[in-house]
Amino acid sequence: MDVDVRGTVAEGFEPVRDAFVRNFEARGERGAAVAVYRDGVKVVDLWGGTRDVHGTEPWAVDTAQVVRSATKGVAAAVPLLLHQRGQLDLDAPVGTYWPEFKAAGKERALVRHLLSHRAGVPALDRPLTPAEAADGTTGARAVAAQAPAWEPGTDHGYHAQTYGWLLAELVRRVTGRTIGRWTAEEIARPLGLDFWIGAPDDEAHRIGRIGRIEEPPTASGGGLKLRPKRSVAEAYSDPDSLTRRAFGAIDPVPDENDPGYRSAELPASGGVSTARALARFYAATIGPVDGNRLFAPATLTLARTEESTGPDRVLVVGTRFGLGYLLHGPACPLLGPGSFGHPGRGGSLAFADPESGVALGYVTNGMRKGVTADPRAQALVRAVRSAT
Repeated sequence: MDVDVRGTVAEGFEPVRDAFVRNFEARGERGAAVAVYRDGVKVVDLWGGTRDVHGTEPWAVDTAQVVRSATKGVAAAVPLLLHQRGQLDLDAPVGTYWPEFKAAGKERALVRHLLSHRAGVPALDRPLTPAEAADGTTGARAVAAQAPAWEPGTDHGYHAQTYGWLLAELVRRVTGRTIGRWTAEEIARPLGLDFWIGAPDDEAHRIGRIGRIEEPPTASGGGLKLRPKRSVAEAYSDPDSLTRRAFGAIDPVPDENDPGYRSAELPASGGVSTARALARFYAATIGPVDGNRLFAPATLTLARTEESTGPDRVLVVGTRFGLGYLLHGPACPLLGPGSFGHPGRGGSLAFADPESGVALGYVTNGMRKGVTADPRAQALVRAVRSAT
């Protein structure tokens, strides 16, 4: 695919532009953007292709997209910042703030268990409809009443959808604000981010349409590979598996391009963002960006200190989580051992690497089957690594 790639690249980061162009030429990219910060300064800001996955209108400088689970990385910053401000104890039982959550054997679940996918409630006995998932109340009631799949704190499994209702209700109980409002007022506005958990109606004209695209014949990459192990394939095909039930906690599958659904506050999978907003957010977690810094050193340590590791009960591969963030490893290769961030199922990726001072944000409208390590994102990671 011939594509007009626009934007800027600082000297030394030309390999990132080359990899971005190659994604269109050889990896089936339709429309995408990538941004990189180093030491608080933007060094890559590129975009190309079409704003809609099956459209013709060019991706503009301000085009934003649904970024699915890359939303989790920004959402996780909220409880960490509340802890940093002395408003939330990570080692307190969740029931301290949210008494209803103690039901069905979850009284020992700690706040840190919610953040590190150890709470034991990745799936619901009855999936929620898209309307219920988006109404701001049903999701919280459902996870509070749900019996855990394992004793909280004893194991881990990716809470693909329930993570959002867990964090949103915790934040509401502690602050009296919704997580979307808190993020807008305390993170996005001070940093000047085009990022929303609950996209406002007056920004709808900027948001492109995402959709499924097929793997090109030459595609390859790490993480959950194009030809996954039999155990992984079986987990995704078995309707009764914890994997399918976790990803199917909303049923039927919602229309993520519906403006009403995008305006809902779904911090597990419904965030809307530009690539530069994600990169700027992560840059501010590891250092100052135009005088603004999010994480104090102790909070940064919490974010990237391993809390969960080994076989993931939902993803059926080995994963590593800090408090709210996937950590560098075979399932989610980032820039280096100290990197932390979050991918979005199907493509998007954002992370920071404190050792190099690098933060990256990548968004795409072409959704693939992979969960944790899309080949297009990984090509960009390798390019950044070669430039630093």
